[in-house]
Amino acid sequence: MRGIDSSYAWWRLAASVALSTVGGVGMWCLAVALPAVQADLGISRADISFAYSVNMVGFFAGGVLVGRLVDRRGIVVAAIASAFGLAAGFALAPLTSSLVLFAVAQLLIGFSAAATFAPLVADVSHWFARRRGVAVAIAASGNYIAGALWPPVVEALIHDHGWRSTYWLIAAICLVTMIPLALTLRRRPPDHEETALVSVARRSQAALGLSPNALQALLAVAGISCCVAMSMPQVHIVAYCADLGYGVARGAEMLSLMLGFGIVSRVATGWIADRVGGVTTLLLGSTLQGVALVVYLIADGLTSLYLASILFGLFQGGIVPSYAIIVREYFPPREAATRVGLTVSTTVLGMALGGWMGGVMFDWTGSYRAAFLNGIAWNVLNAAIAAWLLMRQTRRAQPA
Repeated sequence: MRGIDSSYAWWRLAASVALSTVGGVGMWCLAVALPAVQADLGISRADISFAYSVNMVGFFAGGVLVGRLVDRRGIVVAAIASAFGLAAGFALAPLTSSLVLFAVAQLLIGFSAAATFAPLVADVSHWFARRRGVAVAIAASGNYIAGALWPPVVEALIHDHGWRSTYWLIAAICLVTMIPLALTLRRRPPDHEETALVSVARRSQAALGLSPNALQALLAVAGISCCVAMSMPQVHIVAYCADLGYGVARGAEMLSLMLGFGIVSRVATGWIADRVGGVTTLLLGSTLQGVALVVYLIADGLTSLYLASILFGLFQGGIVPSYAIIVREYFPPREAATRVGLTVSTTVLGMALGGWMGGVMFDWTGSYRAAFLNGIAWNVLNAAIAAWLLMRQTRRAQPA
């Protein structure tokens, strides 16, 4: 069978996860290379954090623009372009000794990596109905598998060969692995019935009392706020461990643990979302992420930081897939890649903003305490939006 919920759909999901795992290096590499690049270029923590933010801005732009391309042309063209873009970005970055030129290369890397996240998640969502929440969560886990696998590999390569040679090797890996994986996704998604299109298109107004654009805007604000909070550990844990005297390798291990446990969280929340819906799942994830950030705020010992990283991974992993599930619950399938791309890409914009803010606050105060407090405040905003949407959904579902 080659239709919805078929065995082919699961094989396609596996290929998508593999593609996302390779392409995800574009998001996670600089978080590990940050101290080495900072020292080599002779710049401040805020400056190198700005380069990371440029990477995330590229990821945001790529998610939005590539999402539109996927709705019109399919995922294969976008994935092949991503392979070439990542290879070019990782090949060009080591050729520069200027922050500006390095940031431009990061912009290309981020833009190209975007095709292997939100657009792939949207493509997978077309192939599942009964287990859509689980399938979307697994597809979104490719990015976290990348986060679990790449940091220790990148750290070891940088330690042995330097960051420039490491970037060139990654360029080659992207080129030779991503194109064959992309070609396995050539089959177009199944057609959807018109009645389903009309029903889903009207659901946001009926269930929430919001226009589609109003809901899109709320999801954008929620996505930014949750990922400003999320970025503090994910972007700065390696540098934080180095500052505390535990070393870069320990920080890379914590980042890998964080994202590895995030995979477990993403699959589990997909299972939950299939039963309670995307909005409730978002509120649960946001609340638990806030708890984990408080643990980070009071933890500075090596053991407690490992524990905090595990908890953070378990608690926050399902937040981003929740947005994709909400989009598929309240918007038409024909808009899936565009809407998912826009919504999920705003979370990356939050990562960009939060990563830069963390570096600035460190330079101002000499520690990361203020940055963690800032993340907690943004997390409260995210939880408030999710709670408000859930209240509206619950209230309007009750009989008059």
